[in-house]
Amino acid sequence: MKNAELNSFATDRELADAVAMAWLDEIGGTVPHCVALSGGRIARTLFSSVAAQPRARQGLLNLAHFFWGDERCVPPDDVESNFRVARELLFAPLDIPEGNIHRIRGGESAEFAVAEAEGELCRIAPLNVDGQPVLDLIFLGLGEDGHVASLFPGEPEAVMSSRAVYRAVTATKPPSRRITLGYATIAAAKQVWVLASGLGKEAALRESLSPVGRTPLAQVLCSRQNTKIFTDVRLT
Repeated sequence: MKNAELNSFATDRELADAVAMAWLDEIGGTVPHCVALSGGRIARTLFSSVAAQPRARQGLLNLAHFFWGDERCVPPDDVESNFRVARELLFAPLDIPEGNIHRIRGGESAEFAVAEAEGELCRIAPLNVDGQPVLDLIFLGLGEDGHVASLFPGEPEAVMSSRAVYRAVTATKPPSRRITLGYATIAAAKQVWVLASGLGKEAALRESLSPVGRTPLAQVLCSRQNTKIFTDVRLT
């Protein structure tokens, strides 16, 4: 697909190390740097890799504001919380200031969590002419079914075309209650980096890269001029 830049690696560790170095380069070039983090196994590997850089290049991450692409509707100390993973593997080791961390309040009602997350993001990130917040970078993982953030296959077209910045969804895998960025906000970001890692992702990645692909990742790729994909998945 012409809208995707594919970067291949032999292992998840090589992938994470390369992305960590590239991310720190990006943060150094934009102040403030507004980023939306992802969850999942590869995010854990990435956070550990970033934290292992020499003091994350002497405090570069203190120049960033951290948001999330999606969150499970659980308390922040729950083992399923994407925030908890980032706190333990990235924020705590690098002493990131609390004021730079803008978690989705998954332990509250979905309506409150959506409103708070959208308000916080729109307060800090610049808005484009359509009123969408423009994140400098969004990290996305990839599920075996082609889902990204908590955007799953099978949503009606009217829902997919929503201009909502964040919205509540019912996922097809547990925990089912989640908050996710919408397609329009992902499309508006300056950069989107997809970390497609792990067994069982081959079919989803191949379909997503097809001009006729219908996965959520394919929808993201079609909505943007360029999206970088970092993968250890073999497509041959």
